[in-house]
Amino acid sequence: MAVVSNDNQNSNAYGIDEAVKQAVNVSDAAQLENNFLTLMVAQIQNQDPTKPVDSTEFLNQFAAMSQVKSLENMASLSKSNLVLLDNLQTLTAAGLVGQEVKVATEQLELGEDAINGEINLEHAAGKLTLTLTDSNGVKKDIDLGSQAPGRVPFALDPQALGLAPGRYQVEVNSDSGEYPKVEVAGRVTQVRVSAEGPVLDVIGVGSVPFYNITEFGQTQTAGLL
Repeated sequence: MAVVSNDNQNSNAYGIDEAVKQAVNVSDAAQLENNFLTLMVAQIQNQDPTKPVDSTEFLNQFAAMSQVKSLENMASLSKSNLVLLDNLQTLTAAGLVGQEVKVATEQLELGEDAINGEINLEHAAGKLTLTLTDSNGVKKDIDLGSQAPGRVPFALDPQALGLAPGRYQVEVNSDSGEYPKVEVAGRVTQVRVSAEGPVLDVIGVGSVPFYNITEFGQTQTAGLL
């Protein structure tokens, strides 16, 4: 019977270890299991018969390879789900063209038409102030008086307020210490697809990412036949 020397065993073990490192490729999980079985057979054939490798080690190695393959499959499935979600967002955004939406925003794009919006208060305010700041840093305070918790609607008429057309930063100050967000209603005129997802052009606000929309729905149509 042929005897495997320790020198040959060490040499074969080193070669097998190098082969394992080259064979394990996470991006090619479909062949990972077959490669492992081939390497396991080679390792069994070249082991020292007087000192066989513990079978539990093979099982642990096989379990590790199976986990890697499962993780690769999960990553591929997650990628497919992200692509599907992105497509659904684009289709939903495209259907909003011509519809009115509400957008959480920190800036306004004023023209000649009035803008409607609302402020969501969690606490009562003895004094609520809406502040508009133009590109030159000039501020315009609009006193909204005392308000109870809940939705506080407001309307901005640029001509009546003496505000020139342009872009304004908007913020709300409350004597309760709360800094609520501003939501503005506007009609969607256009949808653009970007690397970060759909971007909507909303009258009164400008370009808005899809995730900034807080409310949307089909407008009611009167006089249906």
